[in-house]
Amino acid sequence: MDDRLISLLEKLQGLENDILQEIEKKEQAFSYEIHKKKILFERETKKAHKALTKKVSAYLHDASIKSILTAPVIWSCLIPALMMDLVLSVFQSICFPVYGIPKVRRSDYIIMDRQHLTYLNVIERMNCIYCAYFNGVIGYAREVAGRTEQYWCPIKHARKIKSFHSRYKNFFDYGDAEGYRKKVEEVRRKFDDIK
Repeated sequence: MDDRLISLLEKLQGLENDILQEIEKKEQAFSYEIHKKKILFERETKKAHKALTKKVSAYLHDASIKSILTAPVIWSCLIPALMMDLVLSVFQSICFPVYGIPKVRRSDYIIMDRQHLTYLNVIERMNCIYCAYFNGVIGYAREVAGRTEQYWCPIKHARKIKSFHSRYKNFFDYGDAEGYRKKVEEVRRKFDDIK
């Protein structure tokens, strides 16, 4: 991969880190701290949140008919997500050790903490659990697939893609036959950046 592209991808990763730092600053702004994965709000903040909880009856009354009618369709997607989660976990548990690919920590992608916000009612909490789980599974799948792709086919696409997974930076340029033949085994094992 050329130096310019490596530099741009490193800048992108730096920007992602900056975004995470800005999110962490919100801990002070919204009066919470994280201790061993547990989120703790100050007493006054918890009290204020509780006062802002919308009752389920009011929530349902304000919901549109479209939202109520489409909710079962949305929730039916949970079944394939559960299956994908299971299949991915089994897949990487069996295959990754065989090929020397580091396993993806599922807990790095499936983060479920919003259901603890006291200003959410029970329906909002369930929706937050669903979204966190579903999006987490998609992120987990992308990382498992990216690591798999790095081993089996570490070649960039010729056509533009909307976004890159974390392993794409290690891939060979499209058409770089010589580089591929010379270094494919090296790239297949290039996971030293994973902590």
